[in-house]
Amino acid sequence: MPLHSLIHDMNESLLVNDIHSRLNSTRVMRVLAPSGLDEIVGLVRAATTANAQISICGGRHAMGGQQFGADTWLVDMHRYAAFQHFDSKRGLVTVGAGIQWPELIAGCLAQQSAGGPAWSIRQKQTGADRLSLGGALSANVHGRGLRLPPIVGDIEAFTLVDASGDARRCTRTENSDLFRLAIGGYGLFGIIADVTLRLMPRAKIERRVEVLTLDQLIRVPEERDTNNWLFGDFQYSIDERSPDFLHRGVFSAYHRIADDASMPIEHKQLRDEDWERLMFLAHTDRARAFQEYADYYLSTDGQRYWSDTHQLSAYLDNYHVALDRRLGASCQGSEMITEIYVPRVAIAAFMDKAAEQLRDGRNLVIYGTIRLVERDVESFLAWAREPWACIIFNLHVEHTPAGLAKAQAAFRGLIDLAIVFGGSYYLTYHRWATRAQVEACHPRFREFLQLKQAHDPTERFTSDWYRHHSVLFAGA
Repeated sequence: MPLHSLIHDMNESLLVNDIHSRLNSTRVMRVLAPSGLDEIVGLVRAATTANAQISICGGRHAMGGQQFGADTWLVDMHRYAAFQHFDSKRGLVTVGAGIQWPELIAGCLAQQSAGGPAWSIRQKQTGADRLSLGGALSANVHGRGLRLPPIVGDIEAFTLVDASGDARRCTRTENSDLFRLAIGGYGLFGIIADVTLRLMPRAKIERRVEVLTLDQLIRVPEERDTNNWLFGDFQYSIDERSPDFLHRGVFSAYHRIADDASMPIEHKQLRDEDWERLMFLAHTDRARAFQEYADYYLSTDGQRYWSDTHQLSAYLDNYHVALDRRLGASCQGSEMITEIYVPRVAIAAFMDKAAEQLRDGRNLVIYGTIRLVERDVESFLAWAREPWACIIFNLHVEHTPAGLAKAQAAFRGLIDLAIVFGGSYYLTYHRWATRAQVEACHPRFREFLQLKQAHDPTERFTSDWYRHHSVLFAGA
């Protein structure tokens, strides 16, 4: 297919940005939207002929700049999203990597055969749904599973179009080096074209909700370490004026119930206007925001869900535009996330120190959660090197030089705390870590950059994230 037919022409500017933080405004040379493997191969070879660099995006939610690169050809994967094969015996599905979670879940349900097991996803990122499966592999994401490693453990195989324009099947035994590098490789080793995902039998689950302290939360894995408790997370208090700040929270856990248990037609759930209200309160009255959130979740104790669709969640695109108007903000603002990892036994001690850093209110905590992840022994740039506690801080950031500097200092301070406790941080969300912090938290990062050069010496695949880290490690 001619290259011009792939050029994404929707009368949009070639100025692109991420959806959540809105802090990655990037001007690209062109946007290409392939709908098949042959088109992906063709555009990579065309880029080679034109000596152009390629960046790759899916749902455009990533905040670290890994999906955009200035002056690149941006490959937007949203059109390559079709179901290719469904294996109802083994519980495998092969799909285009541009597919997003709602379509993937719905498609799995539509593929079920009468009398066989109902297969669906094991996990997805939480907080938003319109993210691509290829993007999930590129960042090696995790969800709220109580005993799951990152998504690398859910992958059977994928097809990678490399820097030469060759399509390579990658499994644990075939092109195994690329399998380990591309999952958690931030799009730097090629375009993940299609993915074969391992599924799980769809289960009926029941939500149980409690308000706990961190000391009580630490005991939960031991008390509930059975095959019946599948998912859970802890939303902590965000009111910096309260003694409960970062210490008390809402723990929602989901346990398996009988296959023949009755299921409701509808659930009590928050509407868009409810989320808008909670977001406004999180910026103006955090004590009330947490209390209303806790009251709502406690009122849903005992509700029943399916193990796949309960992972779907509401997300209001561009919500901060209306919020800024309502707040009478003098400048544009948004939220920015960092995710910190610490040994599970250190959760309470780490959060005590984090509360000391954040209690002055200079960096408002708008949302925060704690989840668990099991160790990843497969990907090269493994961030889950231990069975961590994953602590997410979602901070309000003003889009001014002073506001960005303040957020940078806060995130670096949290990373330093993680290092003190023998922990780490997620590379996905921002580029504000120092080189010393990257090296301390990701000891194989320098080797990762060397392998990138070995597999892609012309840097056909690049991003602002990669360029930043290349400069950071220049001369290392």
